[in-house]
Amino acid sequence: MAMPSTASCCFASSSSSPRPTHTAASWTPARIRLGSRSALSRSPLRLSFSSAEPAPDVAGDDGEYTDREVEEDRDERYGFEMEVRKLPGKKNRRLVRARVRVGAPLQAVWATLTDYEGLAGFIPGLSECRLLDQDKAFARLYQVGEQDLALGFKFNAKGTIDCYEGEMELLPESGGRRREIAFNMVEGDFKVFEGKWSVHEVDGTTDKGGEISAGQEFQTTLSYVVELEPKLWVPVRLLEGRICKEIKTNLVCIREEAERVQRLQGTSDN
Repeated sequence: MAMPSTASCCFASSSSSPRPTHTAASWTPARIRLGSRSALSRSPLRLSFSSAEPAPDVAGDDGEYTDREVEEDRDERYGFEMEVRKLPGKKNRRLVRARVRVGAPLQAVWATLTDYEGLAGFIPGLSECRLLDQDKAFARLYQVGEQDLALGFKFNAKGTIDCYEGEMELLPESGGRRREIAFNMVEGDFKVFEGKWSVHEVDGTTDKGGEISAGQEFQTTLSYVVELEPKLWVPVRLLEGRICKEIKTNLVCIREEAERVQRLQGTSDN
């Protein structure tokens, strides 16, 4: 997906991390080094959070929910919401949750998220997204994020990300359905970078709370949650603003691409 220029699946971002200085083992597309399957295992993720929506409080060290420092961002133009939490006892780690409304059905949003090699075509700052391996419900991606700064400088970061595609879940109580992609950076510029994408569609004829356009038969929400911690040489506070900006950009771009796909599908059906 993509890290915050790795943002799409993972889309949280590679472009948000300053490029480190490496030795001869430096990561470049031509010299990418992937470990063996034992080193980069496909073991199921054990995420420290349960769901991408709605955003619950984060459990403290004592196991109880605590109200820690939280920053929020909203943009009603897109139905966008985001919150960033500092985790107790882990000053260099953040939990970011974001979601956006999408005027397209679940299938269109899912097709957009899983078009792995096409992500760089509509995610700004994602200069490369290469599919390294793919199996049933699994994909390993190599992503390169890049962003121009003032005076000709660039932020550049790379990462290898494993993605696990979940099955469709039916939600009888809301008349909806949901499908998720869990992701985990197995090699890259973050000590911790794991989370999930969630696409939640509610039947517009039964939903009581959402804003649904006239004639629209569904309400779709794209949610993103990521727990991240840069490697020690990068304080997270230096990246936090850039990462949040990129996460918003990524969600809005995926929203627009899914809606474009849906419009094209509607045109071909007529």
